Amino acid sequence: MLALLKELGALEEVNIEIVTIQRLDGSGAPDPRNPHPDGKVPLLMDGDVQVWESAAIIQYLADRFPATGLNIPPDHPQRGAYLSWFAWYSGVLEPLLVLEFAGLQHPVLMNTFRTKAEALTRLRKALEGQDFLFGKHFTAADLLLHSPYAWMGKPGDPVIDAWIDRCMTRPGATFAMEFDAQVQV
Repeated sequence: MLALLKELGALEEVNIEIVTIQRLDGSGAPDPRNPHPDGKVPLLMDGDVQVWESAAIIQYLADRFPATGLNIPPDHPQRGAYLSWFAWYSGVLEPLLVLEFAGLQHPVLMNTFRTKAEALTRLRKALEGQDFLFGKHFTAADLLLHSPYAWMGKPGDPVIDAWIDRCMTRPGATFAMEFDAQVQV
């Protein structure tokens, strides 16, 4: 979310709260100050509006700051494709990456979520011959979809790897990496 806030020019408009969470290695613990319904991060509070899950927060904020051009507006012909990338991330890519990380494989899982190879093929086809998912236009969808590779490593596909590199040179990505390096939770 830090990368998005930087890209939106909204860092001064938010209060970032650092909270502890239970980590995969068993370290950490739920933080009683964390208002997330599941005790996780991220969570956005916008007045009385509570938004959780990365895909929802990114869509919400990109739409909230349309002048930045990170969203594709509701009346734009590419809006459906834009929204579909958010759903694809949450419903396909992230589950695949988590299953792979956990070392879990089963035909039901692969038929439901596809295989990693199928997901990478889908992403590669979308990126072939262009800089970002929507041509030369970096959007919040690029920000979300490249994010797992920013911390897990690139998949080794030249087209996807070059896209990740382009996303990682954005001011938001640079800011988020520097911020994370300074914060110890």
